[in-house]
Amino acid sequence: MTAGTGRDARPGFDRRLIAPMILGSILNPINSSMLAVALIPIGQAFGAPPSETAWLVSALYLATAIGQPVIGRLVDAFGPRPLYLIGTGLVGFAGLLGVVAPTLGVLIASRVLLGFGTSAAYPASMSLLRTESDRTGMRSPAGILAALSIANQVVAVIGPTLGGVLIGLGGWHLIFAINVPLSLACLALGALRLPRRPRRTADDPPVRVDVVGMAWFAATLTTFLLFLMDPGLAQWWLLALAGIAALGFVRRERHVDEPFLDLRVLRGNGPLLATYGRQVLAYTVSYGFMYGFTQWLEDGRGMTPAHAGLLMLPMSLSAIAVTVLVGRRPGVRGKLVAGSVTLVAACASILLLTGSSPVGALVGVGVLLGVPQGLNGLANQNALYAQADPDRMGSSAGLLRTFMYLGAMVAAATNAAFYADGATTAGLHDLGAFMLVVAVLLVVAVVADRSLGRYGYPGARPSSGGRP
Repeated sequence: MTAGTGRDARPGFDRRLIAPMILGSILNPINSSMLAVALIPIGQAFGAPPSETAWLVSALYLATAIGQPVIGRLVDAFGPRPLYLIGTGLVGFAGLLGVVAPTLGVLIASRVLLGFGTSAAYPASMSLLRTESDRTGMRSPAGILAALSIANQVVAVIGPTLGGVLIGLGGWHLIFAINVPLSLACLALGALRLPRRPRRTADDPPVRVDVVGMAWFAATLTTFLLFLMDPGLAQWWLLALAGIAALGFVRRERHVDEPFLDLRVLRGNGPLLATYGRQVLAYTVSYGFMYGFTQWLEDGRGMTPAHAGLLMLPMSLSAIAVTVLVGRRPGVRGKLVAGSVTLVAACASILLLTGSSPVGALVGVGVLLGVPQGLNGLANQNALYAQADPDRMGSSAGLLRTFMYLGAMVAAATNAAFYADGATTAGLHDLGAFMLVVAVLLVVAVVADRSLGRYGYPGARPSSGGRP
């Protein structure tokens, strides 16, 4: 399918784009969530403690946090098709490397490649969605946004269950091997269905990419997230390097004609900044539970990875049900209020768990956590669609994922800290108390943002947004 071959004549959204959009966008959450039940068996296979296997989590998030906005900006510059194909192809290679990895270091390297490879599809999908919306005149394509969000939310919460089943069938190697058929399917669908951009002519303005700004951005995030993995006075130099890199990044972006991130306009877009802030808070709790709870089930309760994954299934079903029920409803504020308040209740319930808690209580906590899983991500995505500059939708969507994985990195760091002596019940309670504080902050952030009531309804126009 190419641009100009009948697409402009269609009055509705080109539904041939939906399959590659959804399949590509789930590559990241499925690789994030399946690993939750694999950390213990991988650690046993390589003789590594939780403090070392935590790098399997952090490596993916670090690469993704950097890759999402960078590749998103390249999507804005060169179009979604080439970046989608390159990224999903890299996913297959990274999956093969993980299968044959002889050491934990090589396995971590495969996760880095997975992070960069999976960073292309989501900003490409959001860019395609915005282009199609402009072509068809749909101001708020709630149905398509809901489908994209539902797919990501569902995969994120069924990942631990799927990972447990795969490990039960053939060991932890299978959670890497599954990337090969997924990559091939994405490549086939992308090649057949994603539109090509018209060929450039001599009269077209040159494409400019702020590579130096991207490098400063990567240096800032890398040093800061490395500090988060082992915070303390002994690591002050990492924080200092992050500050120096941040100053270099700001200076560069303020003086270049086509910046990677237009900080001057972004600073004036308070609602979009608030959306990014909520994303950090929501996913700090979400990933803190996903990894912390499953490790406790395996280490503290003595469950197998397969059983721990199955015990996460009620959370998956709860999230699916909630997302399906509210996905097509246009409002944003109501979803966020309900999601954040439920998150507070769920975190409080973790403090009541003990090593002898009945299975029913464990299931109940999972069901309660599934509700905000199905609400918060969907609402923030819809808010971003309304707030971001259409010309920078790829980089804006990528930056939303950066803040999502910043929350995941905070969660990984706190998991490593609270489980320094193993995934004990005392460690779970400390983790639960931390997540409760973060959930309360999310409630405050939602209630304080009065702009949320403007977004998501058919009569509401998307804001002109900043140019992040």
